[in-house]
Amino acid sequence: MAAAGILDIKRQIKSKQSTKKITKAMEMVAASKLRKAQTAADSSKPYAAKIKEVINNVAQCGNGVNHPMLETREIKRTGYLVITSDRGLAGGYNSNLLRKLVQILDEKHQSKEEYTVFVIGRKGRDFLKKRGIPILDEVIGLSDSPEFADIKFIASAAVDNFAKGNYDELVIVYNEFINAVTQIPTDKQILPLSNTTLEKTSSPSASYEYEPSAEGVLEVLLPKYAETLIYSAVLNAKASEFGARMTAMGNATKNATEIIGDLELQYNRARQAAITQEITEIVAGANATS
Repeated sequence: MAAAGILDIKRQIKSKQSTKKITKAMEMVAASKLRKAQTAADSSKPYAAKIKEVINNVAQCGNGVNHPMLETREIKRTGYLVITSDRGLAGGYNSNLLRKLVQILDEKHQSKEEYTVFVIGRKGRDFLKKRGIPILDEVIGLSDSPEFADIKFIASAAVDNFAKGNYDELVIVYNEFINAVTQIPTDKQILPLSNTTLEKTSSPSASYEYEPSAEGVLEVLLPKYAETLIYSAVLNAKASEFGARMTAMGNATKNATEIIGDLELQYNRARQAAITQEITEIVAGANATS
């Protein structure tokens, strides 16, 4: 092999080594953020569980209380809240979820008039816009450690539109975190709450008196609970994003290591061939002059 070819292999090795350093650093950063995201997701569960407990008690003690968020209606129109990431380099995190969303829309709806979409994340927003899917509201640029205030307005909008009858069910589409390697694209109905929240028991766990009324308490608690479910899904999706990115960058680092090994073997063989050729030429020249 010519000297130029050997130098080209050497440049490739150097380039792959630089890439490996980057992917390894990104893997470590994602692992650190994953631990924080898991902690945040776990810490949101007790709050949601307590609100659920109070709602159950109110509903059972309220002698047939009514609220639009508890009413099951004929499904004529559906609202979707899709949670994706702003950045890529996370394997199939976004593509698998958006593929599932398109499958749901194709199977459940005959036209775009039958649904509307709220979206969190630039990847989802761009995907939906390219396909002309109607977006009612969006949030992009979410931080790696989102606070409830960051998604409050879109969560409130999604819940309020259901309460006003603009659609008859609200479904969250997000990646459910199982572990760092496994994230499952999931669609979960959160409204109406009667199908997913209230638990029938023989008697309430405690006796409460409500002021001004049970209906008044539910008027405040039900939207908060639905918004809390959305926030919990956002935190869960963040943990899934970091798990997917950590896995993707780990695989990229392994692939870079294998490529570097192959290139180094190729480089050593080329050098050996070049040295052998030079020795042969020297010996041939010496024989010619003797």
